[in-house]
Amino acid sequence: MALRSRSQSTQEGVRELLDDPRFELLPFESFDEQLDYLPDGAQIAITSSPQKGIMETVERSEQVQREGYRAVPHIAARAVRDEDQLDEIAGRLEDAGVTDVFVPGGDNEDPGAFESSYQLLVALAELGYEFEEVGITGYPEGHYFIDEETLWEHLEKKQPHATYITTQLCYNPDAIVDWIETVRERGTDLPVEVGLPGVMKYQRLMSISRKVGVGDSIEFLRKTTGLASFIKTLIGSRGKYTPDKLVDGLAPYVDDPEYGIRGVHIYTFNQSGDTEEWRQERLQ
Repeated sequence: MALRSRSQSTQEGVRELLDDPRFELLPFESFDEQLDYLPDGAQIAITSSPQKGIMETVERSEQVQREGYRAVPHIAARAVRDEDQLDEIAGRLEDAGVTDVFVPGGDNEDPGAFESSYQLLVALAELGYEFEEVGITGYPEGHYFIDEETLWEHLEKKQPHATYITTQLCYNPDAIVDWIETVRERGTDLPVEVGLPGVMKYQRLMSISRKVGVGDSIEFLRKTTGLASFIKTLIGSRGKYTPDKLVDGLAPYVDDPEYGIRGVHIYTFNQSGDTEEWRQERLQ
């Protein structure tokens, strides 16, 4: 591969990364407010929350489509009760005009008929649904209880059912680049959307966590092996994190087809206003 010798300027790469990102929102009370901060027609990923249930994600996706955005619902495998419910979910999304779905395994401790995203992907195909885009998850810094080789096996098994990979949170651009190189060396050629943490204020993150009980946001952060470095960065930045170092580190690789980075998926943690203000500043 053409490694580490980049010609694209940082600012050109930043513009490509941030031009049309996907904004991930949590389907909580502040959802409507968050939409007001985002550009017309934006891609809006809607998570599947164990607290709210999968049908809340479907309803929010229908809402987002009606309001002129592009919904990307998370169909978390472990949150779906059975094949009949999957049929209902996919049918409603299709009727709403959704063309892109993301299929993670999910965090539900007591799954229904599907214990893994692979099982759900197979069932979706057997039901005859063919969304234009289907995303699966990548783990640049590993998973908190699945070993590395198993992760690779799962990724390769799901590849025929997917059109892109979205990475979980990682705060180290070198780790992301290394992971993408390994993905390509192992024969997976799906485009990669890099999971990018948005601007995060510590107090706001704690507030969200309290509202959802166990705390989807903190639980999600806990699952990344880069959590310690994130906390260190957050403290060093006086309680406000911005992903400048991350986008600057990734920017030189954006135009290289061997890496196949096609954009970013921004985990906003429902702090969309701060994130969008930062994004607009970086596009200048």
